[in-house]
Amino acid sequence: MSKIQTGSCLCGEVKFRVDGPLREVVFCHCGQCRRQTGLYYASTNAAESDLTITGAENITWYQSSDEGRRGFCKHCGSALFWKYLGQDDISIQAGSLDKPTALTPGYHIFCADKGDFYAINDDLPQYAKSSPKLVTNSD
Repeated sequence: MSKIQTGSCLCGEVKFRVDGPLREVVFCHCGQCRRQTGLYYASTNAAESDLTITGAENITWYQSSDEGRRGFCKHCGSALFWKYLGQDDISIQAGSLDKPTALTPGYHIFCADKGDFYAINDDLPQYAKSSPKLVTNSD
């Protein structure tokens, strides 16, 4: 998908625009994503060079592992971004995008770490850790 997409945090202090293609939505069930959101991340991905942020000074970046960091609004706490260190792309929380998104669901990752209080009830591929499409130093 390569239409212009916009989004923001809950309070509107951080707004962004993506002028390029977005990946399908990946659902991450790792412990870090569950702790940050209360459930799991639903993220798309874009080239960082296609992302324009207004209010970037309102983003707090938290280095959550040796591989990546998470960006969230310092005012309302909205989770917005996840960034692999040293990569040219950035994950964007699908729920922060303005509708219509035309995004499609892709697959579930880190299902071995999934919370015990919910079930994955769709037919999407499920991976115990990361997917074969994603490469990290921890896999």
